[in-house]
Amino acid sequence: MASKPITSPVPVEWYPSLSVLMLSIGLVLTASFFIYEATSSKRSRSLSKEITIGAVASFFLGFGSLFLLLATGVYV
Repeated sequence: MASKPITSPVPVEWYPSLSVLMLSIGLVLTASFFIYEATSSKRSRSLSKEITIGAVASFFLGFGSLFLLLATGVYV
């Protein structure tokens, strides 16, 4: 029984596009988080909204960074 090599579920040609897309979304969400923090008063802030925006921005920035490293050949 021959073993199959492990392959990526995402085609290698998509790495640069995915990195730009995900990093862009993450940066926009990060900017919206900072704008929300700067413009809202302490009484009108919502912890659940802050955690949600922060988690989603972190997700996109993390995977965008991963695809950027894959696209540049750091991880082969």
